Amino acid sequence: MDGTSETHAPFRDARYAPRALEVEGRGDVLVLRNPTPYSNTIQTVTAPLARWAAQAPNRIWLAERSPENEGGGWRTVTYGEAARRVSALAGGLSALGLARGQCLLILARNGVDHALIGYAAMSLGAAISPVSPQYGLKGADLTRLAFAVERLKPVAVYVDDAEAFGDALAAPFLAGLPVVASRNARPGDVRFEALQDSHPAAAVCRPSDPAKLLLTSGSTGQPKAVICTHANIALNAAQIAACYDDPDPPVLVNSAPWSHSLGANAILHMVLHRGGSLYIDAGQPLAGKFDETVRNLREVATTYHNMVPAGWGMLVGELERDEALARKFFERVRVLQYGGASMAQSILDRVQAVAARTIGHRVTFAAGYGATETGPTACNIHWLNARSGMIGLPTPGTSVKLVPAPSERGGDKFEIRVKGPQVSPGYLDMPEASAEAFDEEGFYRLGDAARLADPADPSAGLVFDGRLVENFKLASGTFVAAGALRVAAVSAIGGVVSDAVVCGEGRDGVGLMLFLDPKAGLLLGDPATVRKAIEVGLERLNATAKGGGRVARALILDGAPDAASGELTDKGYINQALARDRRPAELARLFAETPDEDVLVFS
Repeated sequence: MDGTSETHAPFRDARYAPRALEVEGRGDVLVLRNPTPYSNTIQTVTAPLARWAAQAPNRIWLAERSPENEGGGWRTVTYGEAARRVSALAGGLSALGLARGQCLLILARNGVDHALIGYAAMSLGAAISPVSPQYGLKGADLTRLAFAVERLKPVAVYVDDAEAFGDALAAPFLAGLPVVASRNARPGDVRFEALQDSHPAAAVCRPSDPAKLLLTSGSTGQPKAVICTHANIALNAAQIAACYDDPDPPVLVNSAPWSHSLGANAILHMVLHRGGSLYIDAGQPLAGKFDETVRNLREVATTYHNMVPAGWGMLVGELERDEALARKFFERVRVLQYGGASMAQSILDRVQAVAARTIGHRVTFAAGYGATETGPTACNIHWLNARSGMIGLPTPGTSVKLVPAPSERGGDKFEIRVKGPQVSPGYLDMPEASAEAFDEEGFYRLGDAARLADPADPSAGLVFDGRLVENFKLASGTFVAAGALRVAAVSAIGGVVSDAVVCGEGRDGVGLMLFLDPKAGLLLGDPATVRKAIEVGLERLNATAKGGGRVARALILDGAPDAASGELTDKGYINQALARDRRPAELARLFAETPDEDVLVFS
């Protein structure tokens, strides 16, 4: 068992299958492969729905807070009911002209209707493209949505609320397309309820059909549309299931957006594949929007809980303050997981301390690793673990190639490349980009770096070492691993800050722009105490860091990352380059020849 948590309480049984790994050395290149068998009997995304509708028709698949109920009761959909409604919706979509090889554009928040119409479209062999709601909500810059529509060429649109997305629906690039709306339908729109009354249509999808066209974040340019076939998604769910020896269906409360593969595939479809129950969380890991998540966790005892690190940073404070919430949260949960970004060890340790105090056990912390192009799950932690920063080992049936990459440490950093049945064939109508994404052996290049947790024992797992495109050099030529430094700094400061932007390309030293945790003032009191805690944490970091791992200056920012601009992604990860570009004044202050009094300077 791995772990650096201060508590030594035993782990609760996570019901993992045994860990397995094959290692092939090719000079300075390593290939890691997981030989654990996994089922390939289900290769379309609609097959599990038919299975559970027959085996457990009365089990809840999806639940959401009912918009019609001011008291906020749960609206639930069973597997049997879902199968019937998906079939009817498929018939309605077919009558609208949706067919194999075409695309349904989805502008909607996570919700029951969203899931039902999505699976209905995919059952026809058509692809769905659930784009980020940020692209089309009122007040949004519609440029990104226009670009997406041009690339996707949808033949119909689904919206959960036609009024909320009214500006986008009125835009010229969506003119003439049939629109299905669950709420506030406009004249001429097709009401969702009416579509459910259509004559049923049987599933005709094939494993090779594109099921989803998911847009990349666009952090390095305009977004690409990743082709996710039925087989990619279905087999990735089977790979994840093979990591467990657990016959019980999972129960989740989750808010990860279905416009990204983490929420859409690793959460929504994983729950469907295993016959579990998903309680859709409308909360967000942002100040003023996290109370809904806490409310849901007070009511639903989950068996598995997955959040972005920003969410864990907020939840652990609530768990520490509220014993009743902690008892409910740890009642049944067997696996905790974070994704979307790396998480500070200090947050993980605090969660484990509350768990040990509440139930007498620690609960293992997993982390998945991958990209939209890899299913998303290429690697995960599938053994008992209390260490942050790990990305695990390949999932069953997956091979990971580790190719040496430049490093200030001189040789222990690897570029990660992936091959497996979950890997996308490429990008929609972009053959050159698709070809460039793979190496000569067909391994997908993720653009990330990793290192072995134990260079002498690859089975100990891999540690994420940052995005290669985010790393840079100082004026001295010293290499800065921006991703690793960001996590180390946030962890060293110990919960006072929620995130950090690493700066300094071409400068004399590294600078940090810091976002305060929303509860920092409540925890520590006045701004001077908060500032002192940051100083002490960064001095502690610098005492052991070398070269590009040392921090020369830091500046505490006002406010929070801006989600509307894309600076904060739907997954809660800060786009480092965009955050720097949006703050030229703060960047100038950070590196001014004579810094002002708000800039923390370290010798």
